[in-house]
Amino acid sequence: MLGVVGKTKNDSFYQQSFKGCQAYAVKYKNVRCIYDGGMDFQNIRAQVSVVKKLVKQGIDGLLIATTDSHFLVKEVLASLKEENIPVITFDSDLLPEHAEYRLAYVGTDNFAFGQALGKYVKNNFVLRAEQSICIQSGHPTTPNLNERIAGIRFALSQQKANKMKGKQGWREHPSCPMFSLGKRDLALEQLESVLNFRVPPIFIAVAGFAQFNENYMAVIEPYKKQIDSGELIVVSADTEPMQLQALAQGLSSINIGQKPFEMGKLGASLLIDYITKQQLPDKSHYYLGFHHCTPETATTCTTNY
Repeated sequence: MLGVVGKTKNDSFYQQSFKGCQAYAVKYKNVRCIYDGGMDFQNIRAQVSVVKKLVKQGIDGLLIATTDSHFLVKEVLASLKEENIPVITFDSDLLPEHAEYRLAYVGTDNFAFGQALGKYVKNNFVLRAEQSICIQSGHPTTPNLNERIAGIRFALSQQKANKMKGKQGWREHPSCPMFSLGKRDLALEQLESVLNFRVPPIFIAVAGFAQFNENYMAVIEPYKKQIDSGELIVVSADTEPMQLQALAQGLSSINIGQKPFEMGKLGASLLIDYITKQQLPDKSHYYLGFHHCTPETATTCTTNY
């Protein structure tokens, strides 16, 4: 039995990864995948509790997207290593100093993904007078999101350690980055507040956040003409079905998406190879690609499961 744990449970991204696990597990009559996660937002304690519950249920391996590497290792992954329950991280890896607690990482190269977000902004939009950048993230300790922020900063200012302060013309708004903790109502409130700044910044979300809110289209519809004209710019990671629907209606400027289904499928294969044959993964990182979706290509740019 393989456990699949996302940062949040009610998230179509992680649900697609679960489906990928299931798609691979059907090859084996004695293997099944079970899915869980924190219910509503990126809660580090809820994630640990979920993993402990799955261990009690008898999982043989764990596929997990890290919310807080230090807390996850200290509270549960160290004991999983002692019990020889193998772990594959997906979407969000452990920090490098914790690599011994997982067999491999499967997912996006998150620094490169952040660079792709930044490069798209740099190559396709022109800063107006006094305009800045506003990055929206989830939990402030989440490794993959911090890597994406670093990638954006490097693409725009050739440095990744600090907030952009004008190098090469790019700077971050004093109120940003904004951390939504993955709370969809808060994320949407943050986005709408940015759109109403005196000089609205270019908004870059490093995951779906506001666009995963079922009220996103209704709330953002009044800004459609400004988004169409480029007066307002909304850039978002991920290309889940509800995001592509909003994009097709002109309620997002660009979405750059990942391959969650493939993450689950490949992660399951690595776990099963280890559990059944004691075969270690060939490498530490298995990077999957990403894709660009625009309002014009929203119906054809990717496949969701």
